[in-house]
Parts: sequence; structure tokens; C-alpha cells
Amino acid sequence: MSQESSNHPVVHFELPYQDQDRLNRFYSVALGWQLNQLGPEMGDYILAGTTAVGEDQRPTTPGAINGGFYPAADGPSPILVVGTDDIAASTASVEQAGGTVLGEPMDITGVGRFVIFEDTEGNRLTLLQPNMP
Repeated sequence: MSQESSNHPVVHFELPYQDQDRLNRFYSVALGWQLNQLGPEMGDYILAGTTAVGEDQRPTTPGAINGGFYPAADGPSPILVVGTDDIAASTASVEQAGGTVLGEPMDITGVGRFVIFEDTEGNRLTLLQPNMP
């Protein structure tokens, strides 16, 4: 396997939760993560700070990522978020390789553009083209 770096690194993770209080207790105590509830206007999403970030809100430790939690009713499985600098080219590559892009890229205010896709095994992932600072 080549040691060259991909231009599609995993940049974020998302996990479902059923009980917000239980989730907060577990991850803050067990792993020391900083959790930030965004509220109903953001789908009751919880940001998970697992590593320090710089002024641009990106991790300062190479290879480290932060993540988040979403209500389990919104989806039953973990999601990996894959970074890209060209979401149109990346969605074309996904389709060319046999994957399925689910919908059109959408904006996340202050974050970037994203789209969900399924790989050839039925796993769902998200492509994210972050806003450049």
C-alpha cells in the first residue's frame, strides 16, 4: 500500500444517540471530550471536541479529527465525513466507481458544502468541501 496522502481524508465523524444526557455523561467522563449541544434549530446536533483546534476551527494535531452526534431517529449508523477540495469532481468519482450519490450537494452555513453517498457495499458516507478561511 502506498504511503502517499489522499486528497480525501476523513475529517469528521458522526454517531447516533438515543439519550442526550447519557451520551454527555459517557463521553465527557470516559474520554474527556468537550460536547456542545446546538439545539433544535440545528437538529439537536451535538458537536464533539476530541482535539484542540486553531482559529480556523480545524484540528491542530495532524491526523486528529473532531465529530458530532445526531438523534438516532435521523439515521441508525455511524457516518464518516470525507474532505474534498472539489465536491463536483468527487461526486463524479464516486459514481464512476459504482457508488450512489444521494441528492445534490447542500450548504451548511459557515462550514461548507456536503452530500451523502453510498459506497458499493451500502455504507453511507458524507463528502464535505469546507469553506476556505
